[in-house]
Amino acid sequence: MLPLVRTIKDRCKVCYTCVRECPAKAIRISDGQAEVIPERCIGCGNCYKVCSQKAKEVLNSIPDAIDLLENYNKVAAIIAPSFPAEFAEVDYMTFVGMVRKLGFEYVNEVGFGADLVARKMRELFADNKTSRFISTACPAVFGYVKRYHPELIDKLAPVVSPMVATARALKKLHGKDLKVVFIGPCIAKKGEALSDDISGEVDVVLTFEELKKLFKMKKITPNKVKPSDFDPPYARRGAMFPIGGGLLQAAEIPEDLTTSEVVSANGRDKFIDAILEFAGGDLSTRFLDVLCCDGCIMGAGMTSTEPLLKRRVHVSNYVNRIMTKRDLDEWVYFMNFFKDLDLSRTFKPIDTRLPNPSEEEIRKILRKMGKRKKEDELNCGACGYETCREHAIAIYKGLAESEMCLPYTIEKLHKTIQKLDQSNKQLVSIREALIQSEKLASMGQMAAGIAHELNNPLGVVIMYANLILEQLNPESEIYDEVKILCEEAERCKGIVSGLLSFARENKVDLQPVNIKEFIGNCLRLIKPPSNVAIRTEYNIKNPIVTFDKNQMVQVITNMLKNSFDAMPEGGEIGISVGEKGDNVVIKISDTGKGIPDEILPKIFDPFFTTKEPGKGTGLGLAIVYGIIKMHRGNIRVKSNTDPAKGRTGTTFYIELPKGETKFEVNLN
Repeated sequence: MLPLVRTIKDRCKVCYTCVRECPAKAIRISDGQAEVIPERCIGCGNCYKVCSQKAKEVLNSIPDAIDLLENYNKVAAIIAPSFPAEFAEVDYMTFVGMVRKLGFEYVNEVGFGADLVARKMRELFADNKTSRFISTACPAVFGYVKRYHPELIDKLAPVVSPMVATARALKKLHGKDLKVVFIGPCIAKKGEALSDDISGEVDVVLTFEELKKLFKMKKITPNKVKPSDFDPPYARRGAMFPIGGGLLQAAEIPEDLTTSEVVSANGRDKFIDAILEFAGGDLSTRFLDVLCCDGCIMGAGMTSTEPLLKRRVHVSNYVNRIMTKRDLDEWVYFMNFFKDLDLSRTFKPIDTRLPNPSEEEIRKILRKMGKRKKEDELNCGACGYETCREHAIAIYKGLAESEMCLPYTIEKLHKTIQKLDQSNKQLVSIREALIQSEKLASMGQMAAGIAHELNNPLGVVIMYANLILEQLNPESEIYDEVKILCEEAERCKGIVSGLLSFARENKVDLQPVNIKEFIGNCLRLIKPPSNVAIRTEYNIKNPIVTFDKNQMVQVITNMLKNSFDAMPEGGEIGISVGEKGDNVVIKISDTGKGIPDEILPKIFDPFFTTKEPGKGTGLGLAIVYGIIKMHRGNIRVKSNTDPAKGRTGTTFYIELPKGETKFEVNLN
């Protein structure tokens, strides 16, 4: 099936406007692109009208029209009666002259065909008192019935449209070899002309938009043509067909509001509702006059930007003008001439209905989109469907995707952003750890080299200094100096030992440890100053934790020593052990002066210290960091130096995995 409308994918922004406006739901979203399904499309052109990105393209019939004009002598242009609304800026006779200039032998009004159809409909309505009919002047309407309500095929009035009626009349008048080009406001007419039901009746269908392009191609302007009237037969009341209810007025079938035997409905939503009610038996209507648009004057093939009522006025003014100007007897003559013209037709169903899902399947799809309760169904319409249920049904039928739901997509984006944020934080942490590890590795190599070079001569110095001290009389003048030498040499030995500990790549010997007993042992190993109080708290169900006991002793004692040094005037240290999921959290806090913000990033660097010269090596926290990283853990710090912001002090957080459990030490 030749597609009447297709999507230009490079232009489509997937705004779902076309999905929302398509009465046949013939547009599916596939791989994030709007795609018109040809076999479901009724050619109404709503998607073409509403697309602000010009991403919809209508079947181009201009080359076919040019081919006819260049290769055939007898070509007739039949003009839809909505033309006054499209070409309001020029007199209708000038417009006819422009069409003739294109090379058409005849230029006729489809309004006369509408007069013939109106007469036929009047006879059908009068002769079938018990039958019910749906009008068939609009190809989008009967196209919809054929596809989505095939059970109503026998209710479609078996009468051709004014376009086909005009073509048949002209071929009777001018011969069967006449080629016919319809020019009007309707994209669906292209599909009607191509359908098997009336194949060959009309050769080419142009929209008014295409006609204007043809004028531009041929450089035809109003001031370059000779005005002329349409060729007979002329139209009368049939020229009102493009206005909603125009068929009823032309056929003199009254829409009596007291009986509802005749009902007129126009527009995208109204015509579908009317057909649904007609199919359901809710309407006791004998004749349902429906148009897909708000009258043909609002067709998708129009380029006019004027509002509905103004377009209607243009058509009404034209009808009044020709009714006054033209010879009634001539019109009667042609109506009698074509009295026996065959205006009948049949319709073949094209059932494109898809099976509907069960209630459970609908609920399953809704749950997938986060709509577990009735109040979760916002029915916002952003997806292009009026309700969430309609969207779910379309998903089941393969016409839509769950990502079309804006609230659902926003929620997914929020979750994705959160995951990306977490991943970014992890990457930042890993990057910082990598940088720190590289620092430690290079510093460790240097420290090991220095320690090995110093160890032997330092041992000699310590040995001889102690020998001299033992041989000296305490009353000697140099005894105190030698004693200081021994003490400082021992301190150097401690520094070298620290360098070796820092440089050594120890392996982690994981073993189960009772965390309560472990903390207690650490507190017994290190004696706090008399002016420092230590408070402990345990909030843990299972005290057994897996880590390297000896290395973790270094971690806890190092942190406690730093806390003591941070509170020379006394204070309080808090140690708490808690659980968080699979993590064990140990928090150690002090009430010292805190660490300034500008120093915090450097505290884990080897040899960095804030203590007075001779008071520290700057390796304590670097060793702690290395041990924690060997446990595949993490360490972070918070500190406050401003009393105005609260109690001053420092908090360290150390997190260590422990097999199935994650171990976290928070040192504050």
